Amino acid sequence: MKEFLKLRSNILRVILVAAMTLIVAKLFSIQVIHHDEYVAQAETQHTMQNTIVAKRGEIYVMDGEEPVPIVMNSKVWSVIIDPQITRGEKDEVEKILREKAGEYITGDLEEAYKSNFLRYFVVARNVPYKQAQAIKEAGLSGVYFQGSTKRVYPEGTMASGLLGFVNADGVGQYGVEGALNSELAGVNGVLKTVKDVNNIPLTIGDDNVKVPAQDGKNIVLSIDRNIQNKAEQILAEKTKEYKVNHGTVIVMDPKNGEIWAIASTPNYDAENYGKVEDAEVFQTNATMDAYEPASVCKTFAMAAAIDMGKMTPETKYNNTDQTIVDGWPINNLSKGHTGNITMQMALNWSLNTGSTQALRLLGDSETEITTVGKERLFDYYYNKFWLGQYTGIEIAESSGLIIPPENENATDARYANMTFGQGMNITALHLAAAYGAVVNGGEYYKPTVVRGEMVDGEFKANEYAEADHRAISEETSKTMRGMLVTARNLFKNSKKYDSGLYVGGKTGTAQAIRNGEYVMDETIATYAGFGAVSEDTMPEYVIVTKVWEEGKGMDGGTHAKPIFDELSQYLISYLKMTKSD
Repeated sequence: MKEFLKLRSNILRVILVAAMTLIVAKLFSIQVIHHDEYVAQAETQHTMQNTIVAKRGEIYVMDGEEPVPIVMNSKVWSVIIDPQITRGEKDEVEKILREKAGEYITGDLEEAYKSNFLRYFVVARNVPYKQAQAIKEAGLSGVYFQGSTKRVYPEGTMASGLLGFVNADGVGQYGVEGALNSELAGVNGVLKTVKDVNNIPLTIGDDNVKVPAQDGKNIVLSIDRNIQNKAEQILAEKTKEYKVNHGTVIVMDPKNGEIWAIASTPNYDAENYGKVEDAEVFQTNATMDAYEPASVCKTFAMAAAIDMGKMTPETKYNNTDQTIVDGWPINNLSKGHTGNITMQMALNWSLNTGSTQALRLLGDSETEITTVGKERLFDYYYNKFWLGQYTGIEIAESSGLIIPPENENATDARYANMTFGQGMNITALHLAAAYGAVVNGGEYYKPTVVRGEMVDGEFKANEYAEADHRAISEETSKTMRGMLVTARNLFKNSKKYDSGLYVGGKTGTAQAIRNGEYVMDETIATYAGFGAVSEDTMPEYVIVTKVWEEGKGMDGGTHAKPIFDELSQYLISYLKMTKSD
């Protein structure tokens, strides 16, 4: 009997030791090995963490010298649920949410309850005050509200193609909203507070944490609301008249590179961006669509040859309406101006043989296209006029493409075509900036759409940037202004719009490319030009216009120039451009 009791006592002792060992091991695991994990779990039971949403910066445009808002914020709410608290009343929660804010629901409630650990689920976004208040008055446990903002547009659809929009997640998409999203969005803050068993925040305790939100910047664009509005109005009227859907206008100050207007059609309503069926509408065509601009580029080829001292407007060549390069015929669209003619006449009538001759002269020859000539043309196009590379503007852009002379595809024929804007592609923005350099005395300014910021209600303007580089000499620039004015005056109706001032420009009519090949039934019309008070004053503006439609032939003089004419006439009045006595 004694031995039995002793055995039982030993067994109990072993069991107790084993139990104590397990308890100690478990305590060690909880307090040491998994300490942080259990602290975090405990913390979720007695603390509440909320995001302090940063206020998204608003966007302004210029009204003369004063900034005015074009994108503002309206107070809205996101509705958030804690699935662990609302699980027992999920049917009632869903019913009230659908009744009070059905059109704003963005989350799948069934997904919210699939997890046994999820404590934060956004059910609805952009809920207006009235609906949010109705949900709040229902007194649902585990339903919370987070204030945020929704974009509103006091100018309606104006400049939507440039501005872009903010999606349901609060992220900027396309245009200014997308490119400058980080500056506009700011940085969210955090509010972490101790709560009681009823999820009521307590205000006392060392566990309270508040990291303030950093609101986004209020950005002021260089866009002038009056010029933008007029550009959109004229573009809409003309495209309707032409029975086409696509057009682009860009207006720039050639003295500093500021963009005053970027207009496109078709346009869209940024407040209802979800209703847009073709995402191509979201692209800022003036900066994103690289195309072959055609004869507007004759301006750059001739400017290069004049700047190198290889020709003047009076330099002559023998025009037969055709020239052969690499065995391929290059023909003039405008026929009959044959014989020994000047380069000014070649520009006037937009003769392809004339710009090809400028390339020959660049290479120190009157009869051959040389390697030196191609190298010089590339240097002016790429390095001086900044064609075929990013301009540095603050919104998304295409670099375009200029084939360098050492490339195996840089044939003589391609370079001849490049003198009249084919065999290369650039954007309307490239054209505007390069034309600015041609006519403003020869200095290239990088284009910009940002004028400054609004800080505490005050406009803080950026300092005007210095010219990036010199593209051509002042004398060449003056010569080119004269050539462009002469070319414009070839159109008999031009003076009707120019108010006796010094206005010049050049047309372009390019074959469109589809699936990598030129098509015969579609052309793109372009006009690029400037306006100055007189021959001896610097231009006040540069305008580029472009219209096109799939399967339709458009002409630079017939379709793009009239848009320039009307907008130029408006700018002459708006900028108060008059000759001094």
